[in-house]
Amino acid sequence: MSDVNDLTGRLEALEIRVAYQDQTIEDLNATITAQWQELERLKRMIQRLEDQVREAEARAGGPNLPEPPPPHY
Repeated sequence: MSDVNDLTGRLEALEIRVAYQDQTIEDLNATITAQWQELERLKRMIQRLEDQVREAEARAGGPNLPEPPPPHY
């Protein structure tokens, strides 16, 4: 009878452990999904900023043009 009680206790402990692991896996999945969405949002933002910088450089005459000398030369 002691063996049955021991096995029952061990089985219950394992079931509890699996339940906590399942919850941890779900939490980690939610965190990873949220981080992936944030990365995608940041990538889009960086792309828009790069586009704005290119437009500003094109309107300003491009980055390769030499600066005019100061007025006192």
